[in-house]
Amino acid sequence: MTDMKAEHDGDGGLPVELRGMRIVPMSAAHAEAICSWRYPPPYDRFNWPSWEEMSARGIEFGDPWLRETQYAAVLNVRDELIGYVQFFPLLKVTRLGLGLRPDLCGKGAGAVLTRLAAEEALRRSPGDEVDLEVLAWNTRAIRAYEKAGFVLDDTYCRQTSAGPEMFHCMVYRPAIPQAPNHPF
Repeated sequence: MTDMKAEHDGDGGLPVELRGMRIVPMSAAHAEAICSWRYPPPYDRFNWPSWEEMSARGIEFGDPWLRETQYAAVLNVRDELIGYVQFFPLLKVTRLGLGLRPDLCGKGAGAVLTRLAAEEALRRSPGDEVDLEVLAWNTRAIRAYEKAGFVLDDTYCRQTSAGPEMFHCMVYRPAIPQAPNHPF
């Protein structure tokens, strides 16, 4: 996979640790680091099990084949791990899963990361629609996804480890730039 860099205006407004985001293959070292991330409540539900458990049981990116085919790491301009993306294949749809390092959440990078991931999904599978699921209560993520060009498509209840919960399905529909209004 070729590294894909964020191409957007004004990443100078982001803290330096969030600038120059790019998607690279996820290594086992990246995966192990992600397992150590700890989110505060109510986002702690997004904490992964230990790397030892993930790799021993072959859970998600603990499985080398899944890590290689579905997961990617997101690095910054300093080559520091700042996030990850899952590109989950469905029938004519690529479903995104996203994670940003906990200490970087709430600093304006969510929309940049999400758009970068959506564009990479389209590059990988040009005929696919790109969507994602988000818990309906997660307004911080929903705002970031909307800024990145996602729109609400559906809302439904789905079983989780915490019991039944409401989810939104959001679909990538980036705004099409309008042509200038020139008199001819």
